[in-house]
Amino acid sequence: MREYKSGNIRAGIIMKEAKELKVIKCQGTDNEIGQQFGEACREDFHRTVESVYTNMQQHYQISKEQIIADINKFLPLIEKFDSQVVEFIKGIAEGAHIGFEEAMMIRVAHMLMYYTDQISGLCTSFSATGRAVRDGKTLIGQNLDWYETVPVALLWVKRADGIEQLCLSNGGSLEFGLNSAGIGICCNETLQTQNAYYKLNLPEGCYLPKVMRQQNIGNALGILCQAARGMEYYNLASSEGDIIGFESTFDDYNVIQPEKDMLVHSNHYLTEKFKKGDLAGQNDPDSYIRIQRIRRLMELNYGQLTPELMMKILADHNNYPESICRHVNKTKPHHSLTQASVIMVPAEGTMFIARGNPCKNEFVEYKLKNMLYE
Repeated sequence: MREYKSGNIRAGIIMKEAKELKVIKCQGTDNEIGQQFGEACREDFHRTVESVYTNMQQHYQISKEQIIADINKFLPLIEKFDSQVVEFIKGIAEGAHIGFEEAMMIRVAHMLMYYTDQISGLCTSFSATGRAVRDGKTLIGQNLDWYETVPVALLWVKRADGIEQLCLSNGGSLEFGLNSAGIGICCNETLQTQNAYYKLNLPEGCYLPKVMRQQNIGNALGILCQAARGMEYYNLASSEGDIIGFESTFDDYNVIQPEKDMLVHSNHYLTEKFKKGDLAGQNDPDSYIRIQRIRRLMELNYGQLTPELMMKILADHNNYPESICRHVNKTKPHHSLTQASVIMVPAEGTMFIARGNPCKNEFVEYKLKNMLYE
């Protein structure tokens, strides 16, 4: 392996600590899984509901009744697309002791925050396979950058159809991660000019559960092609060695092929036809620096990439504090930082997670296998 030097750590030598995430174990039907999730994170769900209400009222002077009426417009779309996620949301409402409309509101929270100009510093993701990795096993991961007050949880799910999942949950709004069919998924927000199309589209928190249930990467990509429009980039990887990227606008999408067995992404569009309406330059300009940095570090170590090496790359501090390992920039109105750093090995059913900034916190290994008994 080549010698690796991370970016400058301004605070000097940092003694890392291992912070294990509490694993929320859910199994059964969609409704039962939702109930168990809602019960385990009841306080977090109540805080999220209150936060969304407060933000919408402060920025748009919209009443709770108006917010709920607007959210209910999504319900026919969701029911037609995936009745299973509706049962999941009903279960969350029952377990968390909140209304169904409020549970729905949490699932569309990212979309609501986008339209109240509440987006802060966002994520950096990667995948690598084939000749790029040392032992031939596909890697996929990201730094999850979001508000420091939003709770992050780890779910282990065993579905009635036998599929198992390990998912990071971002405030209960969406879950991404790894399933027992060897499919891994990461996501980044992309920013674009606002228009009316968003009202016609499914929220990401309502189609990602269906993506995570798929048995192969082709079907998972097919769900994204069918349903994903708007603000998300997705990085998909499989235990069979496939990696693929997916960018979308409110009325179009593009599938991105890897270059030299690698994919990297941050928060601006790579697809040429989508660049005209890209808002990253004014809202998140460090996106252009982060993607360049992670690409260069991975290219310097081409053929030698391992989970341990990616742990160091995800802790990089070039362009601090708005670096790959993001720290709070107190000059910005919305404080964002790396809440979790995640590396997945689909072929092994393994996730390595650093809870908080990876420069300060050790990665802890979580395995799908036998998680129920741990």
